Amino acid sequence: MNAPQIGPEQLAKGLASGELVGIDVREPEEWEAGRIAGVSWIPFGELGPRAAELPTDATVVLICRSGARSGYAAEAFHAEGADVANLAGGMTAWVAAGLPIEPEDGWVL
Repeated sequence: MNAPQIGPEQLAKGLASGELVGIDVREPEEWEAGRIAGVSWIPFGELGPRAAELPTDATVVLICRSGARSGYAAEAFHAEGADVANLAGGMTAWVAAGLPIEPEDGWVL
């Protein structure tokens, strides 16, 4: 059973409408360098112990730099029955699609 993959534009629309909730799973230095406005942050290594913090009233989209780490996590949560998806291509795809990050002068590590 594979977790759904969400593209950057679909994530942007879903975040704006409230249908999707973003959780960035990158490391602290990656989060500080540049992130999507309005998403929450739970580092990859803390996801298991903090799983209860994941919202249950919307689809959760996990985000990392390339989609690999978040993909592994999405697969695990999806296998447990959670409403979770992965941002295909991660932050790299988000920026390549011309979507904004914060801070304005931020970048993807």
